[in-house]
Amino acid sequence: MKSILIIVLFSISLSHAFGQSKTEYNIDNSNVALNGFSPVSYLDLGLAQRGVRTHKSTYDDVIYYFTNEEQKAKFDKDPERYLPQFGGYCAFGIYVGAKFRTDPNKFLVKDDQYFLFLNDLEVDAKQLWMAEDHESLATEAQRNWKKLRATYN
Repeated sequence: MKSILIIVLFSISLSHAFGQSKTEYNIDNSNVALNGFSPVSYLDLGLAQRGVRTHKSTYDDVIYYFTNEEQKAKFDKDPERYLPQFGGYCAFGIYVGAKFRTDPNKFLVKDDQYFLFLNDLEVDAKQLWMAEDHESLATEAQRNWKKLRATYN
C-alpha cells in the first residue's frame, strides 16, 4: 500500500505544486475560512452548510461564517473547539507533507474533530484517507502539521 501512497503523493504534488499556500490557514483573499462554510455545522451537525455574512466571527484574524446567530454564539464561546484540523487544509495532504486546498463538501467528523479533503478530477483524498487506518494517518499528519506550522510562526 505504501507504493500506492507514494504514487498518489507524486500525482498530488505535480497537480498542485504551485497551489500551496504560504499561510497557516486555508483562507481566501478576504481571510474567509472554509470557503464560507460553517465550522459549527461540520462538527455539531455533520453537515457542510454554507454560512452567511450576517452571522460571522473573526478568530486569529480569520473570518468564519455561520448559518444563524445560535451557531455564531457557540463558536464565540469556544472557537478552538470548532477550528478545522490542520488549518482547514487537506488532511491527506498534510499526512504526506504538503498543504492543499479542499472541497468543503469532502470532510470527515471523527473523535469530536473534523477533517477536510482535496477532491479534484485526479484525486479524491477522502477516499484515500478512508482506505487506511484513521489513527495512523492522523498521528503522522499531526507530526507533519507541527513542522509545517513552524515555518509560519
